[in-house]
Amino acid sequence: MSPARHATIRGVSETPTNPPSDSNEPVSEKLTHTPVGARVPDRVAAGIYSTGQVVLDSPKEFIIDFLQGMTRPFRVNARVVIAPGTMTELITALKDNLQKYTDAFGPPPPLPQRPPNERRLGIAEIYENFKISDDMLSGSYANSVLIGHSPSEFFFDFITGFFPTAAVSARVFLAVPVVPRFLSTLEGAYLQYASRLKPPNT
Repeated sequence: MSPARHATIRGVSETPTNPPSDSNEPVSEKLTHTPVGARVPDRVAAGIYSTGQVVLDSPKEFIIDFLQGMTRPFRVNARVVIAPGTMTELITALKDNLQKYTDAFGPPPPLPQRPPNERRLGIAEIYENFKISDDMLSGSYANSVLIGHSPSEFFFDFITGFFPTAAVSARVFLAVPVVPRFLSTLEGAYLQYASRLKPPNT
């Protein structure tokens, strides 16, 4: 979990302890918010299982789509939106958890090799084949993540740590063999993002 967050609330309608001289001025108050736990809303408590992941980025955020391709219709089961700073924290935390898994259970078993003649789908083709519901199009924002594992699965609680109560915005389960590939996808997406921010050589 993240450390204490500092927030400034403006435009509070209640009468402040020390009201400003002008009653039309917005109220500004420094608050310290320490999320020691996160509520788990009923709609995300059961979590979703993901067999594949797509990571997209823009100049301001990353979008992680968690896919389920075992039964039809194939669908995007969760969409999480995170800032670049949260992406670096996610990568670091996942590396740490993967190392702890390896120390406890040995290296994750590898995924089966793709048949040599199997063609990889492009991004546009993936979204032609995977259904995404209208209520998921804008995704769920997260500014921290909690990761844990069992011998067979990793879980990810993506958390929105807003005042006054942090809440889990998405809960995702991945089979252990999928996790190294997911980490590699995250690292590759972040490197591409960072390379675009570098000023051109002059």
